Amino acid sequence: MVDRTPPPPSIHDFATWAPVLRLLRAGGAEGQATATSARVAGRIGRHDWSLPVRRPRPQPGRAAQVEDARDEFEAVERVQKGLADAGVDGISFTAKISPTGKTSLRLFAPSPAVEPGTGTSHPGTLILVEGALPQPWRCLPDPVPAAVPAASADPELLERTLRERLPDAVGATEAEIAAAEARLGVPLPEELKVLYRVTRSRWENWGDDDGAPERECRAVGCELFSLDDLYIADAASRHCSWKFAAMEAVVTPPDAAVQGLVGSPGWIAFGDNGGGDRLAVDLTPGPCGHRGQIIMIGHEESAGAELVADSLTDLVLNRLSERSGGSRTDQPPAVAYVNIRSLPSVEAAAHPGLEVLSIGVWDAEPLSLAPVIGLPRLRTLTAYPGTLADPVQIAELTGLEFLELGPQEWRVLLDAGAVPRSLSAAAITVHGDQDPLPTVAVANELLALWHRPRIIKTVLEGDLGPLRQRPSS
Repeated sequence: MVDRTPPPPSIHDFATWAPVLRLLRAGGAEGQATATSARVAGRIGRHDWSLPVRRPRPQPGRAAQVEDARDEFEAVERVQKGLADAGVDGISFTAKISPTGKTSLRLFAPSPAVEPGTGTSHPGTLILVEGALPQPWRCLPDPVPAAVPAASADPELLERTLRERLPDAVGATEAEIAAAEARLGVPLPEELKVLYRVTRSRWENWGDDDGAPERECRAVGCELFSLDDLYIADAASRHCSWKFAAMEAVVTPPDAAVQGLVGSPGWIAFGDNGGGDRLAVDLTPGPCGHRGQIIMIGHEESAGAELVADSLTDLVLNRLSERSGGSRTDQPPAVAYVNIRSLPSVEAAAHPGLEVLSIGVWDAEPLSLAPVIGLPRLRTLTAYPGTLADPVQIAELTGLEFLELGPQEWRVLLDAGAVPRSLSAAAITVHGDQDPLPTVAVANELLALWHRPRIIKTVLEGDLGPLRQRPSS
């Protein structure tokens, strides 16, 4: 007889989920009466998971070990094998477990129209219009025809300095530079050409010289990309989920050196500061900037960039800029927050340039949206559950492209037929330990209005058996 490896468990087989459900039931049973049904929920992806499991505390003086959570890892791994077998990246679930162990498990298959949630069993952002981008990601740079290179840009000095610092470097040929320009779709500025004529920064050119990368970094002032790895740092290169991207605003003050963009077809990324922030040559500067200036694109921000040096020559010579990015203190903000610690009212936030209104935790009477009705640029509204006096007022905000509300507020809009049809994306705010079933129902109604793929719910029935009581100590 030949032993055969059994096929991986199916994601729609109750036995696949039983170990996870037993862990969750055991963790939730502490301090609860065993005569009542328990509800558990979570999410498992092929490479991560979010489960309300209470892991045992390590013994005093000992760090947590893999063995301490082996049951959890093995239970999750069983589901992950099922996900891989089904070709599914992740799945959310909720289950109702009776005292006898009878269980009703509901699985929520991901929809291509729903972004993954942030570690919860509730749906993430709903993409109502396929391929739609938030307004800041659609912004292109303003033309600055008067922009010229800085007086400090000196290709001859730059080349002389780099060759002195990197005498053994292998530079790019003119054909290789031309190929890079063709790939990027823009001509490289002269200073950047000079840099790569000195060194094309390819690992194979360093051979066994382990110190070459560090010497090059010191010589240039950053971790230099190879000529083949240059890229255009446009908006598409700066990924951000709809929920957060919709909260950004592109603002360029009149005294700014750098335009407040998400990205630009004129930002040529050529290096890294060693911490994940990208250095780029800026060919589309702000009103007070220089063509060819060096900017830093922060990996922790979703929009804007910081001026580093007025030219590549300045960067290499460590003549860093002391100029600020600009200020706009005379203008009210395009993004306004109304809550117990920020603005005291919707009236205080309202002005013609308002693009984003976020209403947060509020301990007074619910708020009216009347002050912002008719504002020409308002495109994003988020409201903490229970903060709106009349959610139907949202129907009068005809320019909204993103809306985030609690399930009850969405229910009011749906029942009144008042969901703004201008929306491109939407989100449902859920706080605390709420059953995801009502949230999924609201999400599917919204998706149906735009004829988008809905979240598929699958119900599995099974029996976990009686809960084993832990021995008393």
